[in-house]
Amino acid sequence: MGEDITTVSPTLGFIIKSIDFEGYKLNIWDVGGQRTLRSYWRNYFEKTDTLIWIVDATDRFRLDDCRRELAGLLTEERLMGASLLVFLNKTDVDGCMTEEEVRKGLELDAIKTHKWTIMPCSAVTGLNLTKGLSWVVQDAKDRLFLY
Repeated sequence: MGEDITTVSPTLGFIIKSIDFEGYKLNIWDVGGQRTLRSYWRNYFEKTDTLIWIVDATDRFRLDDCRRELAGLLTEERLMGASLLVFLNKTDVDGCMTEEEVRKGLELDAIKTHKWTIMPCSAVTGLNLTKGLSWVVQDAKDRLFLY
């Protein structure tokens, strides 16, 4: 969001960013998805309100691996109560998977333990990035109990 995408590469390790969005401060941990980094993911679960899971819409071959990893994460005790936003990235590329293909491939309709939504997006054009973060903020507001 507002970054020069020509300098962006896959995350090796993790990147922490804080952004102000719709009057709220969002602390975002971008954790690399390479197989060698996945064992470290659990270090970042504490106080997670929303898991944003990014799927490459052009990579059909890794969808089953993506489903297995996501299913495993959603059983983690420290992620109980966290919502799930699935961003389907690269939907601006011809021949990419559809939202329905990914919904079925990830077996999202079987998820009953977490509130979730799926949203096509494009890191290049910015499609739905703001809309997705708005969903995250509204979801958090809906779950807040103010006394």
